[in-house]
Amino acid sequence: PAAAPLRPAAGSQAAQAPQAVPDAALVAEVRTAPWERIASIVNRCRACMMADTRQHTVCADGAPGCPMVLIGEAPGRDEDLQGIPFVGKSGALLNKILEACGLQRGRDVAIVNVLKCRPPRNRDPRPDEAAACAAFLDRQLELLAPSVIVLMGRQATLRMLNRTERLDALRGKIWKLSIAGREVPVVVTYHPSSLLRNPVDKEKGWHDFLFARDILQHGAGAAAG
Repeated sequence: PAAAPLRPAAGSQAAQAPQAVPDAALVAEVRTAPWERIASIVNRCRACMMADTRQHTVCADGAPGCPMVLIGEAPGRDEDLQGIPFVGKSGALLNKILEACGLQRGRDVAIVNVLKCRPPRNRDPRPDEAAACAAFLDRQLELLAPSVIVLMGRQATLRMLNRTERLDALRGKIWKLSIAGREVPVVVTYHPSSLLRNPVDKEKGWHDFLFARDILQHGAGAAAG
């Protein structure tokens, strides 16, 4: 499910930059690709200028069988260097939150991003870039078949729910996404990098993951009650 495209204002940096255009051949290929082939398909993508500046594409951490899927916005510097999502300081904080909730990366939790390459200077993903990466993320979600999804941050929430409200207004609720014809409960929370900048929100972020864990263990109805 792709968020509705947003048109950049005339004269803005986004309007002046070359627009990312999905590679039709790769889109067709990834739509039927098994999990093991997605990373190699992503590696061949040159739909936008980030292909010229990336060190590595960053596809996923985890695999089908992980019942919870976390969606972030894009790789940062550490992720670009290692080719793994959520490493460095933000990854360390995320790992601590998951551990405190009794969840383990790679066993209970898989992690993907809206973008598979690092944006210059860690800027926000542009709508055309998210659209160019959409087929990769959509196929990942089809194959992961999660029982619950956690959207981490404003950009992931925009891409998946097409919601622009403040995160505080979206937290604590169960949203729904249709994945391969199946409704999946969705929880919204802060991006770990935001929690590092605003430690006062860490407890709220931890409660968001407890909420998602309760949905995973007891179902959306029990968690909502």
